[in-house]
Amino acid sequence: MTPKQLRTRLGAKRGGSRAGAAWLVVGEEPLLREDALAALRDAVLGDGPGDFDFDRLDGESTTPVSLLDALRTLPVLAERRLVVLRDPEPRRGKGAGLLDAIADAVVEVEAAEGTVLVVVASRADGRSRWVKAFGDAVVRCDPPRRGRDLTAFVEEEAARQQVTLEPGAAALLAERTGPQLLMLRQEIAKAALLAGPGERVARAHVLSGSSDLAEEPIWDLTDAIGEGRLADALELLAKLLRSGAAPPVVLGVLVSHFRKLLRLGSGGSVQGPPFVQRKLETQARRYTRARLLACLRAIHETDTAIKGLGVLGPETALERLVIGLAS
Repeated sequence: MTPKQLRTRLGAKRGGSRAGAAWLVVGEEPLLREDALAALRDAVLGDGPGDFDFDRLDGESTTPVSLLDALRTLPVLAERRLVVLRDPEPRRGKGAGLLDAIADAVVEVEAAEGTVLVVVASRADGRSRWVKAFGDAVVRCDPPRRGRDLTAFVEEEAARQQVTLEPGAAALLAERTGPQLLMLRQEIAKAALLAGPGERVARAHVLSGSSDLAEEPIWDLTDAIGEGRLADALELLAKLLRSGAAPPVVLGVLVSHFRKLLRLGSGGSVQGPPFVQRKLETQARRYTRARLLACLRAIHETDTAIKGLGVLGPETALERLVIGLAS
């Protein structure tokens, strides 16, 4: 099912029955994964404080024993506990014991009543025993591949934000921003501010308020970072910020770029012209898998900082991030 279908399914259960006990949230689009996880957390823990009944586990450090211990812990304040395990696929030098434990854990939590298990992964082999254990409780979070799918995402996201788009505005937003869902979310909100409260967003608002990424040096920035040209990267970042590029837009592009590098570094492939693929492959070789994961975590932390939850200003936070990514 898609994240939208998940929300519909969870909404239908508000009348009395509960959400399932085990879910797999899988796909390459982190925004959709986080949206699906947020919907599941709300369904399990509700609006009340959930820190005592919410365990966050990482596949890099979680053992089969620690996973089962978390699942067997009784709820404290909420009716049920939520256990989220991220990236369970084994790394180099690690066995597949955790994956076998997940398959057994799904059976255990479905027979019990106190815990919900959610496994979050960027990809998973559907033929694996642990994936099959989730049955139809799998939420697919893949990025839109076709233009009409991207336009449909814009329309759905605008409706979620209670923004009314005039005909053609959604397609124009999708065309100018591309398959960067985090940026699209920001651009819709920006266009709504330009239109004014309660007004429809027209093509003119999109043209005046959104960035045409094809005309900005933002791709030069990602290349400078990926190639380790720190001085060039800092200069390009300053140029982008002076030209009015929004920090969330810059972060969205960095997330997309490092996701591609991680995919290549993990033996996968990316779509695009041959010269782009060769360039990305060269950049990916500069990083280990662990370093790429650390870079993505640093981008997430910077996103938190520029939303006002950190001590640094947005420009300073971005500058520090670029230094870390390019070094």
